[in-house]
Amino acid sequence: MTFLWPELLWLLVTVPVAVGTYLWLLRRKKRLAVRYASLAMVRDALSVGNRFRRHVPPLLFLIALTLMIVAIARPAAVVTLPSQHETIILAMDVSGSMRAVDVQPNRLTAAQEAARAFINDQPHNVRIGIVSFAGTAAVVQPPTENREDLLAAIDRFTLQRGTAVGSGILVSLKTIFPEVEFDLGRSNPRINASDTGRGRPLARGKGADKDAKDAGKDAKDSSKDKDADKPVAPGSYQSAAIILLTDGQTTTGPDPVEAAKMAADRGVRVYTVGIGTVAGEIIGAEGWSMRVRLDEEALKQIANITRADYFYAGNATDLKKIYEGMNAKMVLKKQQTEITALVVAVAAIFATLAAGLSLVWFNRLL
Repeated sequence: MTFLWPELLWLLVTVPVAVGTYLWLLRRKKRLAVRYASLAMVRDALSVGNRFRRHVPPLLFLIALTLMIVAIARPAAVVTLPSQHETIILAMDVSGSMRAVDVQPNRLTAAQEAARAFINDQPHNVRIGIVSFAGTAAVVQPPTENREDLLAAIDRFTLQRGTAVGSGILVSLKTIFPEVEFDLGRSNPRINASDTGRGRPLARGKGADKDAKDAGKDAKDSSKDKDADKPVAPGSYQSAAIILLTDGQTTTGPDPVEAAKMAADRGVRVYTVGIGTVAGEIIGAEGWSMRVRLDEEALKQIANITRADYFYAGNATDLKKIYEGMNAKMVLKKQQTEITALVVAVAAIFATLAAGLSLVWFNRLL
C-alpha cells in the first residue's frame, strides 16, 4: 500500500495519545473506587465478562480513528478493477459487402446489434470510440462515456463502396494517440509537431536568426520525439484496445498488415472479428455481381501481429457471444488505485459498531 499524501501520516501520533488518555482514565476510576467503598463494591460485583466488554467499544472506536487518519493520507493499493482498458475503439466495416445475408438478417445489422450489446455491457468508466471504414475511414464518434451518443452513431451507419481495413486501423490508432502522425511510408510513426505544440517550423526572412537560436531547443525536443517513436513490446499498451469487425476483404487503401505492425509498435492490441462465411455470397447491383467471402487469414494475421485474438462470427448469436467473451476478458485489470473511500467505509463500520455495543451494553455512547 502507498499513500498520495504520506506527510499526513504524522497524525497517527494521536492514536497512542488516545490510548494513554484511556489508560489514565481507567487508573483514575480505580483510585476513586478505592476511595469510596460503594464504588469498590460495584467494581467487585462486575464479572470477568463485564470487565472485558467495557473495553470492546473503546477498542473498536480506536480502530475507527486509526482508519480515518489513514484515509486522510489517501491510501492507494494494487486492486483488480472492472476495467482493463480505459479506451476501446470499435472499428466497424460499412462497405457494400456487409449487406450480404450469409449472416442473418445481414452482416451489417448483425454487427450493429452485437456492438450495441457490447457497449451496454461495458462499465460506465470505459470510454468507447467508433470508427467506420469503407473506401476511407472516419471517426463517427470520439471516445466517450455517453452510451446514448455511441448507440446513435451506430444507428447512423450507411453502406459505402470499397473496403480499406488498413485505414480503419490507422484512424483507430490516431484516435488513441491524437498527437502522433501515422505514416506507412516510414518505419515508425512520428510526432506531429502541430499537435504537440513542441515543434517550430523555421521562418523565412527576418525571423530566421531567431529561429536559428531556437534550433538547440528544437533538437532536444526532437530527441524526445525519437524516444516516443521507439517501438514497444506488442500488446504491452494496457490503456486502450481496438476491436476490428469486418469481413476482412481489403480492396483499397493502405496495407492492413503494415497498419497492424504500426499498432504492434505502439503496444496496442487489435482484436479482429470476422463476420460472414468462408463460402461467402454473391451480391450485385446496377448490372454487376461479385462473390464476397470472409478473409479469415488476413484477420488472423492482424490479430497475431498485435498479440490479440481472432474470433469468427458465423451468425448474429455467435457474434454476441464473441463480444461477451471479449468483455469478460478485457474488463479485469490489476492497477494502482486510490482506496480512500473503502478505508472510510470500514472506519464508519467500526465506529457504528462501537457506538451500538456501548448503547446495548451500558446504555451510553462509549
